[in-house]
Amino acid sequence: MAKLSRPTRPLVDLRRSDIRTLRTGTALYRVYHAGGRHATAWNRMRDFGPTTSRFDPHLPPPHAQDRSVIYFAGSIPTAVAEVFGSTRLTELGRDNPWLVGVRLAGPVRLLDLAGDWPTRAGTSQAISSGRRDIAREWARAVYEEYAVDGLWYPSSMSGTTRRPGDPSRHGHAVALFDRARPAIPRRPSLHIPLDHPAVLASMAKLAERYGYGLIP
Repeated sequence: MAKLSRPTRPLVDLRRSDIRTLRTGTALYRVYHAGGRHATAWNRMRDFGPTTSRFDPHLPPPHAQDRSVIYFAGSIPTAVAEVFGSTRLTELGRDNPWLVGVRLAGPVRLLDLAGDWPTRAGTSQAISSGRRDIAREWARAVYEEYAVDGLWYPSSMSGTTRRPGDPSRHGHAVALFDRARPAIPRRPSLHIPLDHPAVLASMAKLAERYGYGLIP
């Protein structure tokens, strides 16, 4: 089993190759729930945490704090695979899920977890797929020691193999810290509920692609 150790402080010095910069205008996607117990807005950074999400930088125990985070994906299939991965059931009506696409209003500098940094730092690629509590320890350490805007990492659900029509950033996800707030645009480029008739066929295909159940 790949080694997933806890961070040793201070962290290893950064190299230029450890940073992935997403330029102004880069397209990112997310699925969020506008209803239910944890309803939120398409552009709201979550300042309550840590939750069970992989790369929350918040300090435990869970409480509202200055640190905040918002998660995006490099493609629509990755966004769908990530948000419904825990249940493997694509529920299009429960808690009012919406798909949102944005184009960054400014550049963001991200620590690239898909490269060799995890190994040099003393852990492994399991940081993106192993125990989430340990991954959150790494996120806290990165937040505190590096002047980066967030994390770039391979999705543990969608895989990185691209099919025809998948964009170049398919299979990767982004955790943006509060430092990246100025790069989040004032308006989305795409914003549609997942149970809208115009996207039902596409959602059915994505559910089939990942072997998820589908409840329209």
